[in-house]
Amino acid sequence: MRILIGILILLLLVLQYHLWVGEGSLAEVHALRQEVETQKADLEILQQRNNALRAEVKDLKKGLDAVEERARSELGMIRDNEEFYQIIDAPKKESK
Repeated sequence: MRILIGILILLLLVLQYHLWVGEGSLAEVHALRQEVETQKADLEILQQRNNALRAEVKDLKKGLDAVEERARSELGMIRDNEEFYQIIDAPKKESK
């Protein structure tokens, strides 16, 4: 009877080891779940960025308004017979 109890206790210890420390343990499962949640959040951000880029590409392919807006804002282009005025702030006086 003592041998059977000893074997059962040994088996219980081995199973507890696998549960807490071994491969597929509770700690490992918890860490993997956290990693999955982090990757889901990253994926959501990337999907939002991709949707914005798709909308911008669609707008650029669809009409000339977006192209004109980009040319004006990023390249500083103007139309024919338009006048461009650049206002420069006066330099600040340094106080001594």
